[in-house]
Amino acid sequence: MTEPAEAERNGREDEAAQAADDPSFRLETQVGHLLRRAHQRNTEIFNAVMGRFSVTPTQFAALVALLDRGPTPQNQLGRLTAMDPATIFGVVGRLMKRGYVRQSPVVDDARLVAISLTEEGEAAARAMRAVGEEVSTRTLDPLTPREAKTLLALLRKLS
Repeated sequence: MTEPAEAERNGREDEAAQAADDPSFRLETQVGHLLRRAHQRNTEIFNAVMGRFSVTPTQFAALVALLDRGPTPQNQLGRLTAMDPATIFGVVGRLMKRGYVRQSPVVDDARLVAISLTEEGEAAARAMRAVGEEVSTRTLDPLTPREAKTLLALLRKLS
């Protein structure tokens, strides 16, 4: 290792050691910890509200995106719902097993697979969307309307 690179590595190690001994570091004030706890709260509320549908948040996102957009190439559906290719592949597979979606080749590009709702899937997605707002409402309930609006704007900025 070159001397400047080694000095830089040693400097980072010293900073890390100092941070580990820093009594002002509090886990409960760290952004990742707080986001994880907020996510846990939201997931618990999602499960309570959406439990009767037996869907995961990713399945719900895919169904509602298809309801809003109509038939969509699978890779685009993944991007729209912030899922990597492996995750959207699994989500679509599970929704197909339930009879909620079907696959078909994209007319203009046979290399792509379009995902669309079945009649059963559309009915389920409409029913889920009708109560979906309750998840957000209950998650944001401890906040004032102004705080909720600010939080949502900041989360959009972070994501």
